[in-house]
Amino acid sequence: MTAARRGATGARGVRVTGHLVPTLSGVLLLIGVATAVLVLARAEAPWAPALAIVRGAAQLAVISLVLSGVIRSPALIAVALLVMFTVAVLTAARRLGGIAGAALPVGASMAAGIVVTGVVVFGTGAIELSPRYALAVGGIVIGNAMTIATISGRRFRELVSDQWDEVEGWLALGAAPRRATERLVRRAVSAALVPTVDQTKTTGLVTLPGAFVGAVFGGLSPVEAGRFQIVVLAAIAAAGACTAVCLTRWLAPVTVRPTDVTH
Repeated sequence: MTAARRGATGARGVRVTGHLVPTLSGVLLLIGVATAVLVLARAEAPWAPALAIVRGAAQLAVISLVLSGVIRSPALIAVALLVMFTVAVLTAARRLGGIAGAALPVGASMAAGIVVTGVVVFGTGAIELSPRYALAVGGIVIGNAMTIATISGRRFRELVSDQWDEVEGWLALGAAPRRATERLVRRAVSAALVPTVDQTKTTGLVTLPGAFVGAVFGGLSPVEAGRFQIVVLAAIAAAGACTAVCLTRWLAPVTVRPTDVTH
């Protein structure tokens, strides 16, 4: 290592160390605010946000170290995306009543949305197919597909439970189980896509998405960063729509009133 390179590395280390204290102070203060508000409001699980932030910070620290070594390796990128997908499926399945019964429909539905989206995004050349872009877009789409799977599945089961008299009436009249819940499937899909639609509509006016800000800070021009972000938003919408529709239609044939979903 040359003296110049050692100097640059040392300077980066000093900058990181210098930012560590104010970062920790800010994060701890924000955790304290969130926890205090929830405790005063006597909310359920007031410590959940704090624990989630601590866990997220630990996971980001680990993934940062891992990605520094795999960012140029297509094989290792594929492994990283597979791990992300597996964790996402297990997380969503757990929210829908248990891994044993929900992992297959959640996994298949998310895979359908993610694969279709990936083929379109990279197949059309909207975004260059390279390890770093595959990881960036894949991670964003997987995370959003997980959220939409959770919302659509939980909302569908809640609607079926709340309106079981209607569903039971359809079944008593001889309707197929899928037909008995057809209206509830449409409502669950619409509810699951509301956050995505609202985020997309307000991008640039209310929110500045992380992908856009990160691309600008990474050196891209605002125009190029905006192009990247709109492709990502379209990918999230497409993957989310496929995931929500596939999952709710998979769950649609109901003959027994659903029990409460796991929180």
